[in-house]
Amino acid sequence: MDTTLRDGEQTQGVSFTPAEKVSIAKALLQSLRVDRIEVASARVSQGEKEAVKSINDWAKHEGFDGRIEVLGFVDHTKSVDWIVETGGKVINLLTKGSEKHCREQLGKTLAQHAADILQTIRYALDKGLKVNVYLEDWSNGYHDNPAYVFELVDNLRHVGIDHFMLPDTLGVLSPDEVFASLSDMCSRYPELQFDFHPHNDYGLATANVMVAVRAGVNSIHCTINCLGERAGNASLAEVAVVLRDKMNMQLGIDESHIVPISMMVETFSGKRVAANAPIIGADV
Repeated sequence: MDTTLRDGEQTQGVSFTPAEKVSIAKALLQSLRVDRIEVASARVSQGEKEAVKSINDWAKHEGFDGRIEVLGFVDHTKSVDWIVETGGKVINLLTKGSEKHCREQLGKTLAQHAADILQTIRYALDKGLKVNVYLEDWSNGYHDNPAYVFELVDNLRHVGIDHFMLPDTLGVLSPDEVFASLSDMCSRYPELQFDFHPHNDYGLATANVMVAVRAGVNSIHCTINCLGERAGNASLAEVAVVLRDKMNMQLGIDESHIVPISMMVETFSGKRVAANAPIIGADV
């Protein structure tokens, strides 16, 4: 799943125009052939809403319906209505994956937060949306209080969620930690689909992806040119090539389009790609 247009746009100093968003979305799905794209956060601006509507209109016409995802919030009806009004089909619901975030940011107990989440999920399902759930700050949550994580998942596992998305929100995990924690999650909940959402603060995002796949996750989140907050997310170019060459995986990615899309995003974002960047750098 590519999140250049959502998490990538949270890079300091990056803001895509609606037309740029549409161009990138088309290139990701039609040329690069990624499986899913996350294109925006709900309720940000009217311009964002128009961009998402344009992307959804195009996707429906071209047969990519259901592969466009939008981050939404635990706000009962507001995010769901925003997404439905754009013609969207999928909400990626942002929940608190650590007891600390739940307590300090929301001032709520796990039971209160779970009740709010379930209320929003039921409304989304009633409106015909598919629902994925982010467990924000999951990596710290699992380390500090795994019982909180397990109880939250237990509250949500039977309500019709497609993907449980596990972010290393602050980019704190090493490969050993990724493998241990994700192996535990996958063995504890073998019936669930897990996504891993890495960050590159230690320069370990691609290595962490390798062990996440080995641990059994179903999907990986990436961005073009490693865009994202702080040190960025996992580079789609690195992930695609490493999974093919080092793990013998067959992906749908058309690698001939990796560099052209990298150049497009470089131009639109204003963030220069280093000449020695793996896979996409001019000197490589």
